[in-house]
Amino acid sequence: MSEAAAKADLLRYLQEARDALLWKLDGLSEYEIRRPRTPTGTNLLGLVKHVSAVEIGYFGDTFGRPFEDSVPHWMAPDAELNADMWAAADESRADIEALYRRAWAHSNATIGELPLDTVGRVPWWNPENAEVTLHHIVVRVLADTQRHAGHADILRELQDGSAGWLPGKDALATSDPDWWAAYRDRVEAAARQAEENDTGGAPQ
Repeated sequence: MSEAAAKADLLRYLQEARDALLWKLDGLSEYEIRRPRTPTGTNLLGLVKHVSAVEIGYFGDTFGRPFEDSVPHWMAPDAELNADMWAAADESRADIEALYRRAWAHSNATIGELPLDTVGRVPWWNPENAEVTLHHIVVRVLADTQRHAGHADILRELQDGSAGWLPGKDALATSDPDWWAAYRDRVEAAARQAEENDTGGAPQ
């Protein structure tokens, strides 16, 4: 496979994950995109903030290509712990989404202009492990973004029941809600039966 073809494959899957993350915010209120849905505070808009920071850092300073915009205050070295994982009331959805789009444009330029075997250094890693190739970083960011797209998929389903991979490409078995209700009941019954078989009594 040529380097151009390899880059095209990597960018396609990375872009699908980016698009999926933003799609999961569509149609939700300000509260719904910001509300914490897990004990560790995971929320939809915070995921977008986080992946923006990931792209700016890994595809910027690592390869001597600083992000052209001023870096947000929540990315400063002295920023509050976990500041990239949630949005304050005065941080707008539009600004965060726009930052993410600018970040990925900057990343795409780095990927497009540098060979995959280009060596960079991750400033915040231990010095003995900080030397990386562009190929390594693309795979790392792709894996991280897909992971968070999966988080967003579950958060959105918990919010309003909607699910799917991408618009027009939902990758679901069916769109029939009655089928899903019956399917969920079967999964629940199987879980209860397995617990009963294991412990000799029905789960509480």
